[in-house]
Amino acid sequence: MDVDGEGGEESVKMEEKLVFMWGYLPGALPQRTPILSPVVVRLPHGGSSWKDVSGGGCGFAMAISDDLGQSYVTSGKHGEMPEPFPLPTEAVIVRAAAGWAHCVAVTAGGEVYTWGWKECVPSGKVFGDPSTGSITEKDASEKQSLLLTEQVSPRSHGSRSSAGSASGGDSRGADETSKRRRVSPARQAAESSSSADENLSAFPCLVTLNPGVRITSVAAGGRHTLALSDVGQVWGWGYGGEGQLGLGSRIRMVSSPHPVPCIDSSFNKDRLMSLSRGTMSSEGQGYRVPGTYVKAIACGGRHSAVITDAGALLTFGWGLYGQCGQGSTDDELSPTCVSSLLGIRIEGVAAGLWHTICISADGDVYAFGGNQFGQLGTGADQAETLPRLLDAPSLENVHAKVVSCGARHSAVVTEDGKTFCWGWNKYGQLGLGDVIDRNIPSQVAIDGYVARNVACGWWHTLLLAESPT
Repeated sequence: MDVDGEGGEESVKMEEKLVFMWGYLPGALPQRTPILSPVVVRLPHGGSSWKDVSGGGCGFAMAISDDLGQSYVTSGKHGEMPEPFPLPTEAVIVRAAAGWAHCVAVTAGGEVYTWGWKECVPSGKVFGDPSTGSITEKDASEKQSLLLTEQVSPRSHGSRSSAGSASGGDSRGADETSKRRRVSPARQAAESSSSADENLSAFPCLVTLNPGVRITSVAAGGRHTLALSDVGQVWGWGYGGEGQLGLGSRIRMVSSPHPVPCIDSSFNKDRLMSLSRGTMSSEGQGYRVPGTYVKAIACGGRHSAVITDAGALLTFGWGLYGQCGQGSTDDELSPTCVSSLLGIRIEGVAAGLWHTICISADGDVYAFGGNQFGQLGTGADQAETLPRLLDAPSLENVHAKVVSCGARHSAVVTEDGKTFCWGWNKYGQLGLGDVIDRNIPSQVAIDGYVARNVACGWWHTLLLAESPT
């Protein structure tokens, strides 16, 4: 649900940094009332300022703060002060990503730590001892167990929500409720002796990569992870049953990081392509995707997306709702260029459970995939198997700069610091003061602050904002 966000970059020198949150973070208390409008997230004790935000999945959220030069990841439940996560003291965190029930963090030295669902945590060195709470190194070479829980289908999520109580009947049933309750923040999971936490790796694992590989950003999906190195190489691990690891086959489990051949695999030799603008087509002709390396990555529920340095968008994984943007509902087992966007330089991309949103260098927003709750922002609820340019009045003369997707909602931050959200709103995750779904982008009021980055979780949204000097 993350984007390799460049939203942390600042074009104007700003002062105070705040994190706002809205929506629902059940944690261990699913009966909590959703937050319908933005509220300020308090800094942990001793924290000096916020640095970045990362949306989470199953009832948690993450943000990075600076404390006397030491960066650390915090995670917390709905309406409570975040708690520092027990990372090694030498790990200065610069980037982070959160999936459905696992987290990934990148250090200033290019190392990667991950924790959460064991199937998402590759073999490596684990830091932490649940019996003492101390940060120690121990071997984690045991085989990771495969969690059989699948992503839920759209039919299990009931009808579109309307005005009224957000805590009303939910046809998802006990299974998802139990999942929300079971997967608590990482530290709580570490302290629990319940058998329900057997599939959780509560302490951070240092991911083992090839010698010399330095990671600069990460993305986390439903049960898979992508990492981007400083030379533009993508690495992936976790669950790959729909091709979301881009390795050319339906690999259910990749227990150690493998390079994803994004550029080299972009010869679509057997595909009949008809670009939507009618400017190019080929039958059985191979073509090479523009670019020589990958500069941005994103993970959805079961699909992935990357952007090359030339601005080409490639997608792979689950395609049932058109979320790969290839004009079909087929799964894509290898990174495949979204051919209808060739000629448009794509700068940012984010992926949700069933949809994908990307933004161009000109600040335009394109959407494709599932649209059951208006998450594409097209003004309708029909799915789109090809990218569709959003022409909503609210986006007229607006230059989108940062994009993020939750499970069924979307958000962008504009160049001038405004925030727009749309899609599913049963838990107030659009921040508009109600629980009414929106199928067009709607502006979120953050008076007196300039938005710089946004991170959508499955049922919530986090915003990093600053006060102008």
